[in-house]
Amino acid sequence: MTKWTTRNIPPQHGRTAVVTGTGGLGYEDALALARAGVSVVIAGRNPRKGAEAVAAIRQAVPGGQVRFGEVDLANLASIAEFAAQLAREQDSLDLLINNAGVMTPPERRATSDGFELQFGTNYLGHFALTAHLLPLLKRGQNSRVVSLGSVAARNGAIDFNDLQAERSYKPMPVYSQSKLACVMFAFELSRRSKAAGWGVKGIAAHPGISRTDLLPNGVGQRGAAARVRRFLPFLFQPAWQGALPTLYAATDPAARDGAYYGPDGLGGTRGYPTEEKPPKQALDTAVATRLWEASQELTKVKFA
Repeated sequence: MTKWTTRNIPPQHGRTAVVTGTGGLGYEDALALARAGVSVVIAGRNPRKGAEAVAAIRQAVPGGQVRFGEVDLANLASIAEFAAQLAREQDSLDLLINNAGVMTPPERRATSDGFELQFGTNYLGHFALTAHLLPLLKRGQNSRVVSLGSVAARNGAIDFNDLQAERSYKPMPVYSQSKLACVMFAFELSRRSKAAGWGVKGIAAHPGISRTDLLPNGVGQRGAAARVRRFLPFLFQPAWQGALPTLYAATDPAARDGAYYGPDGLGGTRGYPTEEKPPKQALDTAVATRLWEASQELTKVKFA
């Protein structure tokens, strides 16, 4: 693919999507999908930010079908209620983009269910959300679940002896583990869907290094990484460009089930969408199976 952009998105009229995250990459995903004719639910935990995102998209896309759905990915009860509400509002779902996340809080924090915040939000929250939405996705057309990895996943490892970082908390290794888990989830979902005949594609994507609020929100405005983001912005590609691999995975007919997409330049940190080789550890099917089973036990959800 040569410099694929949102102009290459095929018409998407009649399709429905849920995108988690109301700012940054999530906003760019929702905006591009709305422009292509998708009916989008942009989902997040902050109603004010959600309303602002919806208003901005509607202004940019007059007549665009977009609405906000409240969900806290750090709260399993909130996830279940969001999915139940969506099931009351529509009969099927064609696209789920598991995008929202938190990055490298300096001190260990926990979700309302007691999970380490990064692993719980970035991975377990989206694992549970996908499970709850699977009945809708199975009734969708050419259904896809796109899960967001990161360049940090390359250095990730699944530590089954300390999944919740209770013994030792180091912000970046824990973040890397959470994003590796997201990539492995995409591949395992693809395998299980094929085996069970769910008709749902599992695809992974990552945005390279993009100019969003993820770093400042995670480490604080005074953190070293946030200062780099603030004072050396040229190192980061714009959010709209970081969203392109996800949008390619979500919409292009050539996007492959079980594949991994990211930027094509500077070691996968910036550029235009391309299929790339996943981290070696993401292809370990034994670890993926164990992680899936552990995730079902932790979240108390099942993929029927």
